[in-house]
Amino acid sequence: MIDLLTSTEAWAALLTLTALEIVLGIDNVIFLSVIVSRIPKRQAKRARQIGLALALLFRILLLSLLVWLIGLTEPVFIVTNVALSWRDIILIGGGLFLIAKATHEIHGEVEARDGEVEARPRPGAFALVIVQIIIIDMVFSLDSIITAIGMAQDLEIMVAAVIIACVIMYVSSGPVAKFVAEHPTTKMLALAFLVLIGVALVADGFKFHIPRGYIYFAIAFSAAVELFNVLARRNRKKVS
Repeated sequence: MIDLLTSTEAWAALLTLTALEIVLGIDNVIFLSVIVSRIPKRQAKRARQIGLALALLFRILLLSLLVWLIGLTEPVFIVTNVALSWRDIILIGGGLFLIAKATHEIHGEVEARDGEVEARPRPGAFALVIVQIIIIDMVFSLDSIITAIGMAQDLEIMVAAVIIACVIMYVSSGPVAKFVAEHPTTKMLALAFLVLIGVALVADGFKFHIPRGYIYFAIAFSAAVELFNVLARRNRKKVS
């Protein structure tokens, strides 16, 4: 442990892996921001806290099961000349879930009538949100930890990077969720991001890797454009 604290390579690995885990955590934050937007604010805050606590728990649990986790990358069966492992199956299932969920939410937003009063949350809505958060947390955690295993050899570095990234996710999730709730157009953009991320997960499951840099650049560019739109609308309101 002392050797790690005095090793420049260990610190470089920690910084690199932490940055990567933060970037991979963007998917989690976007999903949380969208999924909690349909429940009351008090419950939304609790749901975010539970979701991020579960994200940290799943990641640390998976790190403690490294041997089993590496076994998930072994081929299980072949579909049209593509050897699929349990990891691939989980990514495909999670990607399809994201696409279906985002598409359902987009349909709800598009079909909503102007001036329609939002219905009161149904009984059990909070529990349903938590179940969906658990499902997607498991998918994102698996993807995140397998990436971490490929970048670092020391368990201590991986655990530290995951904890730091989850703390940053926790701090940023509140402002992001608030911004999405206050600006309805950003919710549609976030849902489009989820469709894009879901497609990337399904593609990864079928061994067709889409470089994450392209996806995150598209997200950052679209988010910047939407931010300018929000500022422009705010300035027009001030003038009028």
